[in-house]
Amino acid sequence: MTASEIRELLKLIDRPEIISFAGGIPDPDFFPTAAIARAYEKIFQSNTGAGGALQYSISEGFTPLREWICAYMGRLGVEVGLDGVLVTSGSQQALEFVGKLLIGPGDKVVVTRPTYLGALQAFSPYEPTYVSVPMDEEGPELAALEAALAEKPKFFYLVPDFQNPNGTTVSLARREAILDLCVKAGVPIVEDTAYSELRYEGETIPCIAALDAARNGGHLSHVIYCGTFSKTMVPAFRIGWVNAAPEVINRLVLMKQAGDLHCSTINQIVLHDIVSSIFETHVKHLRAQYKERRDAMLAALAEFAPPGVTWTKPEGGMFVWLELPEGVNGTALLERAIKEANVAFVPGSAFHADRSGQNTLRLSFSVTKPERIREGVRRLCNLLKTG
Repeated sequence: MTASEIRELLKLIDRPEIISFAGGIPDPDFFPTAAIARAYEKIFQSNTGAGGALQYSISEGFTPLREWICAYMGRLGVEVGLDGVLVTSGSQQALEFVGKLLIGPGDKVVVTRPTYLGALQAFSPYEPTYVSVPMDEEGPELAALEAALAEKPKFFYLVPDFQNPNGTTVSLARREAILDLCVKAGVPIVEDTAYSELRYEGETIPCIAALDAARNGGHLSHVIYCGTFSKTMVPAFRIGWVNAAPEVINRLVLMKQAGDLHCSTINQIVLHDIVSSIFETHVKHLRAQYKERRDAMLAALAEFAPPGVTWTKPEGGMFVWLELPEGVNGTALLERAIKEANVAFVPGSAFHADRSGQNTLRLSFSVTKPERIREGVRRLCNLLKTG
């Protein structure tokens, strides 16, 4: 187990002189605090009292919240009953549980190159051997994925929408082909959808879980779907969920019972209250705000980036991925950026299971205002110009 570069860099955000593109976190200015306050007040002023909200609860999660998740998934094209839903402590706990369930020492796990650092941290304690599949502009390269699946891995982990870290969205054709290959190989797909609601342009693409369900009478067969409210509502609630076939959920519930019994009862009740009333309007507001910040970052890169630097142009999410000329080391650049320019980001090697990608880096635009984004990009690009 190793320390998360991102968690360490989050400490820098408290320094006002630092322009941070490091943490992929929501802007607290956008938290629905009024709705949250009303929901808590409603609990403590109810005639029945707050006893139930402060009590132990079932491990599967607060039933009305699970029912809301079932309805939400139904709108995505996935028919799940309550026996197909487990509420978790963020989607991070769902990933950790999947690792515990499926990985034994030396087992192979397929990931993209790059991939989400938190997933590597969740899986690595169970001692897998990672097989990394390179990506192009449409997603994982199919020939490389087919070769990786031939090694009989336990699962394929994928963030299909606005991937953390590189912002790539997997095309519909590529999703269908990925599902075909994984079904043929008998390898489940772990689909992480943390950013799927944060689309700023382009057409919404069905999740892989929906494609799987369409082939199986509306139900999940080959996909384990991980969702979260951390990016759309409030991360401090620590509420996510996992959808899968009931026999998979049954085993994950046993892990929940052994791990932390259940997620906070009162937080689940409050979250259910606010998503039932403001989810669509709040997410619409987030899209408008984050789109402005994404546009500011892309415009600044177009204005200031020196020759030889390329970057992704994500249709949503929170991240832009930079590839620097060969020989430029992202970790060394970070040290200079903090000392000389008061700018922070995450070196791209953190998102590679084999620690390659030394000349890449991730910039997050979600928590920084547009004018600060422009200034931070200008400072960073000046460092690149001076070598």
